[in-house]
Amino acid sequence: MLTRRHFISTTTALFSAALAPSAVRAATRAQWDEWDAQVTPLGYDPFTTNPWGLHPRFLPRLVAANDSLTPGDIHVDAVARYLYHIQEDGTAMRYGVAIGRGNLYEAGTYTIARKARWPTWTPTAAMVERDPGTYEQFADGVPGGPENPLGARALYLYDGNRDTYLRIHGTPQPWSIGLQASSGCVRMVMAHIIGLYERVDTGVTAVLYPAGNMVSASS
Repeated sequence: MLTRRHFISTTTALFSAALAPSAVRAATRAQWDEWDAQVTPLGYDPFTTNPWGLHPRFLPRLVAANDSLTPGDIHVDAVARYLYHIQEDGTAMRYGVAIGRGNLYEAGTYTIARKARWPTWTPTAAMVERDPGTYEQFADGVPGGPENPLGARALYLYDGNRDTYLRIHGTPQPWSIGLQASSGCVRMVMAHIIGLYERVDTGVTAVLYPAGNMVSASS
């Protein structure tokens, strides 16, 4: 069973004195940096780099945004499979995404109350109940890493003080971008969400539009 663990070398265990908390954090950050490099192509240019074979329209693009949209907020167009991050200058960064399959996609207005780098993933109780053969083995959680379903970064969507268990996150399955593929979350290419993550503040709004409506930002 996989459980949360710190990435400390085996030789460290030979010493009787425990590592100071700051040393543990530094080791974790070093591992995160290695993973960031692993999932970011050499010479990465967000607008042109495409080793994942994405349709060109799903590459990041700077577009015009309607004046009514609040800078800092995120809008997800479930029809076109786009995520828009609204900028201060009246533009928006647009990214290709995957959304939840079937009725697992939950449109609504949420608050990004938390964000995490290389987060732990734990399937929800509903996921385990729906497909125990797939998810029960991971019920104790899966530590962060390049194969973790949440990928390099995660933005946590809340409804008031309630965690909805919906996330905007990276994915080790970039081929799913543009599809209805997740268990409800919004997926992004890892290199793309690494860039987005640094620009998103906690407390901003994320609007997930119904599949029948289009987001109010130009393409």
